[in-house]
Amino acid sequence: MAEGIILKALSGFYYVDGGQRLYACRGRGRLRHEQLTPLVGDRVRFTPLEDGQGALDEVLPRKNCFQRPAVANIDQLVMIASQAVPATDPFLIDRLISIAEIRGCGCVICVNKCDLADGSALAGIYRRAGYPALTVSAQTGEGLEELRRLIAGKVSAFTGNSGVGKSSILNALEPGIALKTGDISRRLGRGRHTTRHVELFRLACGGVAADTPGFSSFEPDLQELGRKEQLQDTFREFAPYRGRCRFPDCAHRREKGCAVLAAVKAGEIAPSRHQSYLRLYEQAGAVPDWERKRLE
Repeated sequence: MAEGIILKALSGFYYVDGGQRLYACRGRGRLRHEQLTPLVGDRVRFTPLEDGQGALDEVLPRKNCFQRPAVANIDQLVMIASQAVPATDPFLIDRLISIAEIRGCGCVICVNKCDLADGSALAGIYRRAGYPALTVSAQTGEGLEELRRLIAGKVSAFTGNSGVGKSSILNALEPGIALKTGDISRRLGRGRHTTRHVELFRLACGGVAADTPGFSSFEPDLQELGRKEQLQDTFREFAPYRGRCRFPDCAHRREKGCAVLAAVKAGEIAPSRHQSYLRLYEQAGAVPDWERKRLE
C-alpha cells in the first residue's frame, strides 16, 4: 500500500499522485459503505495495480473540506471577483469567507479585470476587514507578482462566479497549464463554465493551486452554513466592537446599544459586509436542528 494525494476526480476515477507517477484509482467498496466521498486534495492510501491503475483504500484525516468547491486540505481560498462583466455580488465573497473561517481556512480576495474596471474599492472593503486583497489583470499582468507571493508555498483553491477569470489567472501565473477559458455571455452577463471539474496543479512558485468550476448561483449548501450564533465570529471586523454592545447576547441585527451597528453607521464597518451578515444569519437560522445534525 502507498500514500499519495488526489489531484483530480473525474468519471469515477481518482487520479492520485504517488510521488513517482500518477495512478488512476477506483474507490474501494468500503468507502461507499462509510458514505465517504474522496475529494481533490485528500491524502489517501492506495494499492498500486498494473498499467498505472490503482485501488483507493483509505482517506486520511482531513484538516478541512468544502463541498463547493469540492476540495480538501486547503490552506486558503483565493476568491476571484470582478467589477467588469460579470460583476461579482459581494454576498458571494462574504459567504465564502464565512464558510472558510468556520473551517480554519485562510482567504485571499483577488479582483480581476482591473484593466477593464477599477476594482480598488471592492478590494479595499476586504483589506479593511483584515484580509489580503488585491487587484489584478490576467491580460496585462498587473498584480500577478503580488498574487504569486501570496500563494507561494501554500495549497490554494481558486474560486468565484463564472466568467471572472479563474482559469485565465492561472494560465497567466503558469503558462504551461493551458487551461480552457470561455467568453462572457452578452445576453446573460455571466461567464460560461469552462472548468468542469476540480484539479490541483503544482506551480513554479512553490504553491499548489486548484482550478474549480465557477458558480452560477448564490444558493448555499445546507451543510456548509454555520450556525447563526457562529456567524459573528466569521466577520473579523466585528471583533473590536462585540464586547462593547449593551447586551452580552447581542446578535448585531437591530438591538439597541449595539456597538457593531454603531460602527456600521459610522463607516467603520462596510455596509455591504453587514448586509451579508444579516442575510447569512437568516439563512443559517432557517436550517432546522434535526436537518443540521443529519448533515453533520
